[in-house]
Amino acid sequence: MRLLFFGTPDFAVPSLLRLTKEFNVVGLVCQPDRPSGRGQRLTPPPTKMVAKELGIEAFQPEKKAQIMPIVESLKPDCIVVVAYGKILPPDVINYPRYGCINLHASLLPAYRGSAPIHRALMAGEKKTGNTVMLMDEGMDTGAILSQEKEEILEEDNLKSLSERLSQRGADLLVRTLKDWFEGKIEPIPQDHKRATYAPPIQKEEYRICWKAQAESVKDRIRGLYPDCYTFTEKGERVKVLKVKVVQGEGSPGEVLDRKRLIVACGEGAVEVLELISPKGKLMSGEEFMRGYKVERFY
Repeated sequence: MRLLFFGTPDFAVPSLLRLTKEFNVVGLVCQPDRPSGRGQRLTPPPTKMVAKELGIEAFQPEKKAQIMPIVESLKPDCIVVVAYGKILPPDVINYPRYGCINLHASLLPAYRGSAPIHRALMAGEKKTGNTVMLMDEGMDTGAILSQEKEEILEEDNLKSLSERLSQRGADLLVRTLKDWFEGKIEPIPQDHKRATYAPPIQKEEYRICWKAQAESVKDRIRGLYPDCYTFTEKGERVKVLKVKVVQGEGSPGEVLDRKRLIVACGEGAVEVLELISPKGKLMSGEEFMRGYKVERFY
């Protein structure tokens, strides 16, 4: 069985590795190299680096029109898509005899879109999961081949939950493909009336809104880990990595405790347990309070 794999970020790596052990992966299609880090060096996607180690040829089309010639040259029986990052043209979706199969990190039709893990955490969900679906021309609207639930733990953040879903999703994907190729699965259409959405994260969402309820502040920090930030009165930027909800009342953003870093929210308060200081140092809230005199965050 000839598989062509479409995938770009770390989330796609476990699936690529598992598929190469079970099937003939004839190529990888991923996003072009992008500038990354402080030096803005041109950096290849994680899947491209793994493909190089595995001896799999990687293709990085800049335009949609460049994808179909790649597909036609490789003649895959099935295309597998895991977090590729772009919508595929209809002619690509309709090319393989076993279709285009997508692993999506939510229990569809919930959280259709590009940020399902972020949005589930930000909404305070207690469970999520993976869906393997048969792609159509819509965004995550295709018929379902399999699903698997995953509990969201209280200590989970974007990194931990993404890693767990990517590993378990890879296993689910392999099991599903085997059954699909053997004709053991009947696709189940999604109930579109129950659909919810997970749109891309916007820049302004990373800044903590202290006017929100304490639980909402905590869930936003979990869902956008490690990039949520706030400012001191002096305009110093502080990245907040981990908080817990505690008792406390005050004006939103007000620091309520001079020893522990407790910050008032619109309702309730949170204790900041872990942060990155304006100087870029990872520290606890208590360590921060010993070195900085802060009365309020904005």
